[in-house]
Amino acid sequence: MASPTLSDVAQAAGVSYATADRVVNKRGNVAEKSIRKVRDAMAALGYVRNVAAANLSRGRVYRLAFLIPLGPNAFFNRIRDHLKITAERLQTEQIRVEIIEVAAFGVEDMQAGLTALLEQDFDGVAIVGLKSTALEQPLAALRQKGVAIVGLVSDLPIDYRSAYIGIDNRVAGRTAARLIGMAHGGGKGLVQTFAGALAAHDHAERLAGFQEVITADFPKIALLNPLMTKDAAAVVQSQASAALAQHPDLTAVYNVGAGNSGLIAALTLAPRKPFCVVHELVPHTRKAVEAGHIDIVIDQRPDVEINRAFSVLRALIDEQGVPRMPELVPTIYLRDNLPGAPFPETMKDKTK
Repeated sequence: MASPTLSDVAQAAGVSYATADRVVNKRGNVAEKSIRKVRDAMAALGYVRNVAAANLSRGRVYRLAFLIPLGPNAFFNRIRDHLKITAERLQTEQIRVEIIEVAAFGVEDMQAGLTALLEQDFDGVAIVGLKSTALEQPLAALRQKGVAIVGLVSDLPIDYRSAYIGIDNRVAGRTAARLIGMAHGGGKGLVQTFAGALAAHDHAERLAGFQEVITADFPKIALLNPLMTKDAAAVVQSQASAALAQHPDLTAVYNVGAGNSGLIAALTLAPRKPFCVVHELVPHTRKAVEAGHIDIVIDQRPDVEINRAFSVLRALIDEQGVPRMPELVPTIYLRDNLPGAPFPETMKDKTK
């Protein structure tokens, strides 16, 4: 049986095709009585609006903004690179993208950036979120304006966005804790953690998950107070070097954020290297894993996150709701499973 057409809807509702089209595509200037008739006919016939055809007929252009932290963070450089590649490819689908950079962990800068969006004509925005009530008013104003909002990598206040795209950061922190606990083999330990700032949802959640598991399942491991670094490599290096000097019995370090080039520099000079877990596989963390300075990298696959952000924003703009997608599970990289990396000489099959 053929799918019902808009003509079928108009006939069933007893209205003109033009009136049915205005109702279906929300063009306005239709009496409430006619709107009810058309919607009842759509429900009775099982009519599904062809979004692609409607957008094509109107020459619709999707205008999207991505608010990304400013700075030399290698992970967000990956985000920017993939955004630019994807945006160029999607131009043929009438999608236009603007990358707006805001100060890392800067609540006031984020607030100003969101407020500035109100003066522009964006259909949807993806935001690397922060935890602050100061963001609620501009986010609410954007939603009132009809802008689709999603949190990306780090979540926003849940009542002010339609979806979050990223890994479960509490689970990521719990995973790091489990790996470090297993590395201690049931023995005693002393662990130093680092974070950019607790204003970032992802950093706060990773730390919380990490502390939960260590406290509950590895009581012989002591945790030092986390050190805040703003993800600045120089700050990470200085604080890591000081921690290593002050605590020669340090058995593990875990950085929930960025600035890992500084951590690597400190570990390279340490007389005794503690077990090390970090996030995001970028060139310098990969080299550090290969060299044995970092033991484990937890990577959240930002290319997948960006692709999902485009899909979700487009669906929200088209009023299709948030599409069902499988949970985004991070990848755990060790020296032996780095993508495209050959086995080290000691691991090669010597029987050949």
